[in-house]
Amino acid sequence: MKFSLSSYKLKTEIPTTLFPCLSLRYAARVNLVDRFQAHDERALARAISLVERGSAEGQDLLRTLRKTKGKAARVIGITGSPGSGKSTLTDQLIGVSRAQDKLVAVVAVDPTSPYSGGAILGDRIRMMRWHSDPKVYIRSMATRGHLGGLAAATLQVLALLEAYGFDYIFIETVGVGQSEVDIVRVADTTLLVLTPGQGDGVQAFKAGIMEIADVFAINKYDLPGGPRLKREIQAALELSHPEANGWWPIIQETIAAKGEFSQELFAALEKHYGYLENSGSLERKRLERSRFEISALLTEQVRLALVAKEDEFIESVLNGEISPLEAARQLLG
Repeated sequence: MKFSLSSYKLKTEIPTTLFPCLSLRYAARVNLVDRFQAHDERALARAISLVERGSAEGQDLLRTLRKTKGKAARVIGITGSPGSGKSTLTDQLIGVSRAQDKLVAVVAVDPTSPYSGGAILGDRIRMMRWHSDPKVYIRSMATRGHLGGLAAATLQVLALLEAYGFDYIFIETVGVGQSEVDIVRVADTTLLVLTPGQGDGVQAFKAGIMEIADVFAINKYDLPGGPRLKREIQAALELSHPEANGWWPIIQETIAAKGEFSQELFAALEKHYGYLENSGSLERKRLERSRFEISALLTEQVRLALVAKEDEFIESVLNGEISPLEAARQLLG
């Protein structure tokens, strides 16, 4: 007996007497792909959950969707210290994008508690006005212990959002400071948000944080010290920014809470994207993103392997039976 899957727009027939569970899972996956390509938001949410979970079904789905080459989204990474107003600024940039009738996605990465394993995932609170807009999709993700300001699955979620057809994808990172430089390997344009009154501005430029910014936003510019911070950034750029880079970072003052200078900031981001297109740097950015995706997932797999055998390895290292390097090599094996 054969079971036709014509309802899922398939031309093949699968013998369910031998593989009933297999055929049903296959039909469900194809149905999910069809719904995804038809811009069903629930299908997008389901696909992201599968990928975040690291399931084989999610990887298979991602592989299928990556074969359908659609238009490339403009990926903008937004980073900066906690309390600098990244979420409020992102909300304003969504508004400018929607005024142009663009399809917008936001990935808000939040830190995971080292004690409970949970995360607040509270960035949606500042973007609630887009809740009923069908052309805005906001997804929160937890870092789950991944350093560098991004979750390991962020790049795979990014691939799903591009396959869905979004015009702009904003990635708002954790905001933990100097370790948060991974975003430059993911985003086409990196926006660094700084605010006056958070100490010496030069401190923000340590450990590579200065080099990652394509555009600087001095948010809360109406606070005392705004012009001074702008001068400090300009001076630091003149000392440290490589001349041969081809792009000189734009410094834009903003007051996100009042919605001021959002248009100017968006124009600065567009100017950088135009530079990438004209200079041929955009393709290199995309290749670097794929390279980083593999690297991040490899790191995550090693971390999970260590968690699975943590007690065994730690005991062996403490007793002098193996060295930490040998333990690492066994994990890689």
